[in-house]
Amino acid sequence: METIKTDILIIGAGLTGLTLAYYLKNANIKVKVLEANNAVGGRIKTQYNTNQAPIELGATWLIDQQTNALALLKALDVPVFTQHYGNTAIYHPNQNQAAQLVQLPANNSISYRVVNGTYSIIKALEQKLDTNTIACNQTVQSIKPFTNGLEANTNDTTYHCKHIVSTLPPLLFSKSITIEPALPLAIQDLLYKTHTWMHNSIRIGFTYKTPFWKAERTSGTIYSSVGIIQEFYDHSNAGKNLYALSGFINASFSKHTKEERKNLALKQLQSYYGDQALAFESYEECDWANQKHTNIASDSFLMPQANNGHPLFKDIYLDNKLFIAGAETSAVFPGKMEGAITSAQFVFEKLKHIYK
Repeated sequence: METIKTDILIIGAGLTGLTLAYYLKNANIKVKVLEANNAVGGRIKTQYNTNQAPIELGATWLIDQQTNALALLKALDVPVFTQHYGNTAIYHPNQNQAAQLVQLPANNSISYRVVNGTYSIIKALEQKLDTNTIACNQTVQSIKPFTNGLEANTNDTTYHCKHIVSTLPPLLFSKSITIEPALPLAIQDLLYKTHTWMHNSIRIGFTYKTPFWKAERTSGTIYSSVGIIQEFYDHSNAGKNLYALSGFINASFSKHTKEERKNLALKQLQSYYGDQALAFESYEECDWANQKHTNIASDSFLMPQANNGHPLFKDIYLDNKLFIAGAETSAVFPGKMEGAITSAQFVFEKLKHIYK
């Protein structure tokens, strides 16, 4: 088994892991990032098809209050643009009422999307790192003390380092990695009882050649308690020349096949827009419940955002060598991109002080 040495070992190449690696690289601190999947990104997932609007299947929106995320994007030269909601929405409250076009209330909070897709953030961060900083297909199985540091073992490699930073969702971290000696009972219990953002979300999207939802007396914004679609939004590109609708469907349809979900969604869209909704170019989806390196089943029901941002996540474990980071650990916008980036900044400040 190969052995690799580094100063900082980051588990997870999602937004938190790559942002932290970017900060550490700029501080000339040696870092290695391990990713269990065969590609980086974590819960940022954008589907790109030639000559079609990018379809977001993971983290998507930013708002003005999310200053750390917007500042990072500016530093990376990744532009954003305003999400189009329109002044009206298609509202379908229940099976006993027909869908209706309603006026949206005035909203002074602007939502932004990333030009060329949210995955542009991941690509920009990856390009800032040295070659071979990231190793994919590396599933960490165990962590234990080693001379003056820690040892992490994956499916085929041993890593020796001074510090480890896990950016995995806390529940996944607790149930997939063996840690010796065992962590304190308080943090063990907390890890088991922390809700994973998007753990059962299903994101879908359709691309189209024409934005028929922008015609008068209709809308690309949908809120429904009927059928498979729950929320849908205009997902046309920043250039306003490639068109799409995208959003969330009811998680209970996870048991259906992809083809069944597509057909049910099309039937619902057809009821709102007529047959033009059937003339799509491509259908994309991601059922996050099936992403085994992101989600793992909890032994009990967890309320949404349960224990997100808990103070115990700020502590350092295994003799001040193990950090637990990630979007769920942030007290600021937990679960959001802002939370992921804020978590990376918090850990970086701690490590910068150690390595100064």
